[in-house]
Amino acid sequence: MWPWQRHSYYMKSSVKGDMVEIVYVDNHILVLNKPAGMLTQPNDTDDLSLESWGKSWLKERFQKQGNVFLTAVHRLDRPVSGLVLFARTSKALSRLNEAQRNQQFYKEYCALTEGRFAEHSGALEHDLKRSAYCSYVVDKKSSGTKKCLLTYHALQNFKGCTLLKITLQTGRYHQIRVQLAAAGHPIFGDQKYGSKQASEFLFLHHALLVFPHPITQEQVQCRAPFPLHWHRLGISLSSCS
Repeated sequence: MWPWQRHSYYMKSSVKGDMVEIVYVDNHILVLNKPAGMLTQPNDTDDLSLESWGKSWLKERFQKQGNVFLTAVHRLDRPVSGLVLFARTSKALSRLNEAQRNQQFYKEYCALTEGRFAEHSGALEHDLKRSAYCSYVVDKKSSGTKKCLLTYHALQNFKGCTLLKITLQTGRYHQIRVQLAAAGHPIFGDQKYGSKQASEFLFLHHALLVFPHPITQEQVQCRAPFPLHWHRLGISLSSCS
């Protein structure tokens, strides 16, 4: 397996129909396309996580003995799909974390939101406060709040919804979900944040990730195709480019 080769592997989980895809792999990093409905990291359940899947794949693919080091540099919520970057060594993890703190990561998401935006493009800025399992927007700064910022570009109207391309300027817990809801356009299927539509998975997908390689410092660019529940609505990745 060489960097930039793409392969899909069926995962052993209850997620319906989707596969984990190896987007990029070398001796230092692994980038996977996470299906919606799969955990990024293990929790206190027996549900399969992307991290555990990645460790098992590396162990088998490279015939590694003993424990496999693999740690997520960032995470996606369980019902969200798309790119997740993992470090394969502690040195890579340290350097990637530093690059992320220094805002050297570029991330694009696609979201299908309820309603139509008055402006074709713009920015959303809020003060966000986090509780145990959700975040919410506050009107004034108070203890524990963090500023969050994203920019958006409306790509097309689609069956009473708007397909957006979103660029994150900050990375907060549930940021995209809560900011879009606060703007009156919750993500389709995100009933936790006000969507009127019931859906097993969210229509939020991490489609593009650009970051400096932790060793060579060359720019690595990764893209992830949409999962099946997007294609069933006739949406392809080309719609979000």
